[in-house]
Amino acid sequence: MIRIGIFFGGPSREREISFAGGRTVYDNLDKSLFEPVPIFVDSRQNFVLLDWQYLYKGTIRDFFPPVEFRPASPNGLTVYRESLGEMDETDENEMISRVGRRVPLAELPALMDVAFLALHGLFGEDGQIQGLLESLQIPYTGSGIRACSIGMDKGFQKKMMEAGGFLTPKMHVFNREEWCSDNESGDGSDWYEELVSAIGLPLVVRPANQGSSIGVSIVRENDGLALVEAVNAAFFIQVLERETYLSWTAEERIQWLRELTDIRTGIGFPLKLMDRPAVFDHPEELLAFLEVHFQHEDNAIATLEGLNAEQTVIVEEFLDGREFSCIVLRNEDNSPVALPPTEIVKGGEVFDYRSKYLAGLSRKETPIRLPADQIEAIRRECERLFDFFGFACYARIDGFIKADGSIFLNDPNTTSGMLPSSFFFHQAAEIGLSPSKFLTYIVRTSLMERIRESPRLGLYDGLLAELDREINAQRLRQGRKKKVAVILGGYSSERHISVESGRNIFEKLSSSDRYEPIPVFLTGSPVGHRLFQLPINLLLKDNADDIRDKVLDHKKHPLIEKIKRQCQGITAKYASKHTVFEPKETSYEQLDKEVDAVFIALHGRPGEDGGVQRRLEALGIPYNGSSSGSSAVTINKYETLQRLKQAGFPVTDQLLLFRADFERNSDAEIERIERALPYPLIAKPVDDGCSSAVKLVRTRYQLSAWLKALFREAEDVPEELLQTLRLKPKEEFPRKEVALLERLIAKENAVHFLEITGGLLTRLLPNGEIAYEVFEPSEALASGEVLSLEEKFLAGEGQNLTPARFSPKKDLAEHERISAQVRKTLEEVARTLQVTGYARIDAFVRIFADGRVETIVVEVNSLPGMTPATCIFHQTALNGYKPYDFIDKILDYGMARARTASGAKS
Repeated sequence: MIRIGIFFGGPSREREISFAGGRTVYDNLDKSLFEPVPIFVDSRQNFVLLDWQYLYKGTIRDFFPPVEFRPASPNGLTVYRESLGEMDETDENEMISRVGRRVPLAELPALMDVAFLALHGLFGEDGQIQGLLESLQIPYTGSGIRACSIGMDKGFQKKMMEAGGFLTPKMHVFNREEWCSDNESGDGSDWYEELVSAIGLPLVVRPANQGSSIGVSIVRENDGLALVEAVNAAFFIQVLERETYLSWTAEERIQWLRELTDIRTGIGFPLKLMDRPAVFDHPEELLAFLEVHFQHEDNAIATLEGLNAEQTVIVEEFLDGREFSCIVLRNEDNSPVALPPTEIVKGGEVFDYRSKYLAGLSRKETPIRLPADQIEAIRRECERLFDFFGFACYARIDGFIKADGSIFLNDPNTTSGMLPSSFFFHQAAEIGLSPSKFLTYIVRTSLMERIRESPRLGLYDGLLAELDREINAQRLRQGRKKKVAVILGGYSSERHISVESGRNIFEKLSSSDRYEPIPVFLTGSPVGHRLFQLPINLLLKDNADDIRDKVLDHKKHPLIEKIKRQCQGITAKYASKHTVFEPKETSYEQLDKEVDAVFIALHGRPGEDGGVQRRLEALGIPYNGSSSGSSAVTINKYETLQRLKQAGFPVTDQLLLFRADFERNSDAEIERIERALPYPLIAKPVDDGCSSAVKLVRTRYQLSAWLKALFREAEDVPEELLQTLRLKPKEEFPRKEVALLERLIAKENAVHFLEITGGLLTRLLPNGEIAYEVFEPSEALASGEVLSLEEKFLAGEGQNLTPARFSPKKDLAEHERISAQVRKTLEEVARTLQVTGYARIDAFVRIFADGRVETIVVEVNSLPGMTPATCIFHQTALNGYKPYDFIDKILDYGMARARTASGAKS
């Protein structure tokens, strides 16, 4: 079996998306062909053979630096390795040993046969790592040294492209020294008018060497100060005014520091004050300094600059056109072939990190909605640029097409984000390649590229021959696997997360040697729903609404048919024999004939309410999760807690409010709530999860706005309510008939208080009893007032510490004592509610001075989110389960339960 060293992390600001991409590659590599070897590259460019459990943390900061090596932070600020400053080699090795093993450079060839590069930016796309691997004679994926070094610097790229006859926007390039010395006035007046005259408004400002839209902004106003702020942001410089700082509350200062620490949106640490030598490694050091610095009236500003900086910033013409991204592959005949370009559907906003990677926030149309001749023109231009720069294996090329048909290619990338919904997999699916099959293509084609480039003949020929033998043998083994229908989608506010969960389950099962997953999309309404078997290209569409629209109005696109023919050499070698290209309506009765089991990846209604389970139970089809009866209870947060209250568990006070009563007399209903519950209180839908519409309400005004939004008639939330509730763009806010109001669970007189989420798994014993395995809970850290959708499911966003910090003093015995009590309570809750299969239980924990532990359950999720970043995988990893192993156990239980039920009936 060929060993694939997956390199991820790195020193760049894109390290979190690289970490998530590395996990995607690790999970999706075909395990019958490859053995994945996770190589975490830390921010000091150390190579770490990572213990696989840490791959399933939500962010790098969740595990590195390890908790015991982090400086104390009274304000709970989490940091990257850089904030630890210089360490001697012994201490650094000791720190690394807590998460894996530091690997000397010379040992890398002994660990792997091929390097798969999921790194971004510095030491990933700039040719450095490529050169290092070539010196070690390790073949690697993607482009070679020269193409990578060109592909990294956007300013140099554009000069070369202009020389090569490609259209480029008007632009001006600032180097850091020029910017800091020439902008003496601080308001941009020294050069602003000249720049606007030469380029025009709006202006796009971007760092020359960053990706994932980091540091990018659009300046629309005729305002020099706005441009100064944008260029500063692109150089990772921030000017903080004394007046502003002193106007903030202590809480607002801490929130500002959190944002400053985030290397994707803030300048990050370490940082320094411009024109001062002192370096601040940790945000607490900066906070202490600013508290003193701004006490002096002479200190009107503090100009901060991140040491993880940018030397070149581009200010360029805003291209008013259709934005697209196109993956170009090396075809079997060695010619470049562009896949169908994808249009990024948005308004005038920047396509930022959140929009790129959180399901449901953006729409991607593949192919771009243009006449065939214009799409072909885009493809030809992308193929020409691929050859011009000497890219190898694959590249992602972004650009714009203007109304007059002119094509501007503005961002060629030698690598691509590798999350499941990325362009990388999205477009490959259009020719019939699943993520697992596409990764096999990348490995083999990269081997071919290294053979062509290597000055030493025959260096990798044996490795290529071995891989070809394994691929041929694999094709003969197809058809012996258990078929599992993965049902995803739905029509609730959680439908986009359901797609992410279902896609993740599909991909984990696809890379196994035991299961053949079949994606099934559910759509409709509470009155009735329809099931459709999905082709892989629809499964990898960006969100549930996109999939639904394509399913209900499916049309073959002639251009995609043409591209599929052009790629026949690729698909004949790599695609599954069972690949389908059109959605097919199906039914539960049909599934009974075609599959061995069903994995329900739905969230909210339908799915968690027992409706789907009842249909499957009637046919005797095995499925995951709790029974229909238990699911019908746990979908309702009010009924769940009331049942627990009757069983003697501590729960918060609750109050239901029905829409009809609110519309009849809103003032009286609000007064009724206020008599029962003090502000602040928690407002939430009674039967939705994933933080949809869950808000901390502080005033009557906010409560009224929240209820009006929940009980609204129209699909969209009115603008005035959006502002009052401070909803993010495109944030899901469902319409409901019933609202649930709850007393805020607070610390009260406890000495320690934390929010946790705990997962569990069940198995059937030979005597028919159910055994519960409750995992170590995670501590959920909310950046705002409640845990957000992003923090639960967006890679690199949330902070979940696993195991939870039950003992702030890091007393292991005390931790074990408290954890055991919490897990015992969670098991008792699950047994009381007859929760089986697997589940996630959210709760708050109070720990008192006398050692007493109180666990207050908030909700029970019978079909918890199974996205790659969800914390249930962090918990199962501690018990030795990789995600696939966990999913396998879930299916085993469902099949055993169905066999038991069938035996009881007979």
